Amino acid sequence: TGTPLCIPSCRSSKESTTIDTSYRSDHRRHQPDRFQKAEASGIATILPLTNTALHSTRNNIVLPTTMRSSPRHHRPELAYCIVWSPLPPITWIIPVIGHLGIADSNGVASDFRGPYYVGDDGRMAFGAPTRALFLPVEEDAEEWDDAIQQANEVYRGRMHNICCDNCHSHVASALNRMNVKAYGIQGNWDMVKLALLVFVKGRFLSWGAVYAQFGPFAFLVLIVILTKTILVK
Repeated sequence: TGTPLCIPSCRSSKESTTIDTSYRSDHRRHQPDRFQKAEASGIATILPLTNTALHSTRNNIVLPTTMRSSPRHHRPELAYCIVWSPLPPITWIIPVIGHLGIADSNGVASDFRGPYYVGDDGRMAFGAPTRALFLPVEEDAEEWDDAIQQANEVYRGRMHNICCDNCHSHVASALNRMNVKAYGIQGNWDMVKLALLVFVKGRFLSWGAVYAQFGPFAFLVLIVILTKTILVK
């Protein structure tokens, strides 16, 4: 017997699971009471999960949409680049600080999102990227993608530390594995260099991206100036 898998009954919703009749009837003979009770109440049926049951096409099993892996979100125009998005509320106070990721040869971004968690589906932790730093790389697609995957695996085993070992460190790890040479840096990428480089050289992807990075900061500065003016009077 494998690990039990709770699968919604066919009566519950359109996303219910379809089960091969031979597979179900076999378990009905061995445990008739459980099947009769479950079907009478219309609740979820409990089935043993085996390795063969994972192959949906072979056993005619369709998993609910909540159990399917989310599609990868790719932007080909961002391939081979470092991507940046605001990190509220820190970016509101210090615009140079944000959330960093790195896109593979297909434009799918990977980013270190939290303790032992690296996302590689292209959907960054704090929203779509607003800035991008394009790198004049010489590596081929396979080498570039492999280096990113290696960095992803390493950081899936690390605790996130916002000051010492963060999303910038994850990107630096990938670049150092490829020994990328760009903007006068080679082999010694780190979080400080990446933060400053993206801030100075990174391209804004829209006018809204400019506001997202500097708008809240400008508003806070205006509030401070007005407050001081009022207090002086």
